[in-house]
Amino acid sequence: MIPADNPWIWFGLTLVQVALVLMGVMVSLAFLLWGDRKIWAGVQMRKGPNVVGPFGLFQSFADFMKFVLKEIVIPDGSDKAVFLLAPLLSFILAFGAWAVIPMGPGWVVANINVGILYLFAISSLGVYGIIMGGWASNSKYPFLGSLRSAAQMVSYEVSLGLIIITVILLAGSMNLQTIVSKQAGGFWNWNVFGGGLHNLPLIVVMVPMMVIFFISALAETNRPPFDLPEAESELVAGYQIEYSSTPYLLFMIGEYANIVLMCGMISILFFGGWQAPYPTGFMAHWSPTLVSLHGLLWFAIKMVFWFFMFAMAKAIVPRYRYDQLMRLGWKVFLPTSGIAVVLVAAYRVFGPGA
Repeated sequence: MIPADNPWIWFGLTLVQVALVLMGVMVSLAFLLWGDRKIWAGVQMRKGPNVVGPFGLFQSFADFMKFVLKEIVIPDGSDKAVFLLAPLLSFILAFGAWAVIPMGPGWVVANINVGILYLFAISSLGVYGIIMGGWASNSKYPFLGSLRSAAQMVSYEVSLGLIIITVILLAGSMNLQTIVSKQAGGFWNWNVFGGGLHNLPLIVVMVPMMVIFFISALAETNRPPFDLPEAESELVAGYQIEYSSTPYLLFMIGEYANIVLMCGMISILFFGGWQAPYPTGFMAHWSPTLVSLHGLLWFAIKMVFWFFMFAMAKAIVPRYRYDQLMRLGWKVFLPTSGIAVVLVAAYRVFGPGA
């Protein structure tokens, strides 16, 4: 029990929590990146990383050391302060979003009542790191890439926000812990199936919303087939073309941290988060530690599954043109998600469970 009148102990334990989450996400990113490269290689019938460590497991750590030890090259004419601040900002914001992600029962750094609003604020600020990086490079190619990325991310944030509103209507809360707790008792209580048997008709709305959320998450994180800011054939490599060494590494770590964050958000909003797909009444006599580890295991399984889906989309779906990307976001996803909000709200007010 932490003494309520001792802020220093609270501050120290909070720092330990933050460090553990940061280390856990960083280590998991290394192995997920290895998995991403292995999946892509398997689809293309090649080996992928297989030299550094058993099965190439340490390849990500070797790449990390390579980036850290390389010389940092800053182009002439660039705004040096903004040039170095941009990747640092992207990195900090990407990991700052993890503060409100519940990984298990009680496993959250900041259990705030408006966790979803916090995530929206952080994701909106993430655009600035990309714009600053493209502008500070003093080159037209990265500047064009940053503008394309900003337009893409802002466009798909709108549909993501409307989709999340349908989940808020089902759960009656913007607290992520509460949203997960409302989905307990079995997979039929997950939001993707309407949030319970009494809401089963909503499955025709929530399953398409889950699919649109997944596709919008690909666009929001600049992942293939929506990696238009990094389209080599058109823009050399997008907003980060002038970056090398550690600044480039910070951009890439931030991007992958956002990808894993989206995997976690899909799991939390639609698939019960840490909740198991079966009733857990038999766990009533388990110790709190075992219950927490059980929830953490299920959350990790769901995140790995969705990361696998992200990797498969990268491997098998051809890249969109920019006009196709914008048409999909504004003319298909936006009106569809808007109609879904109206339908879910109407069912909550006039439906049998009202």
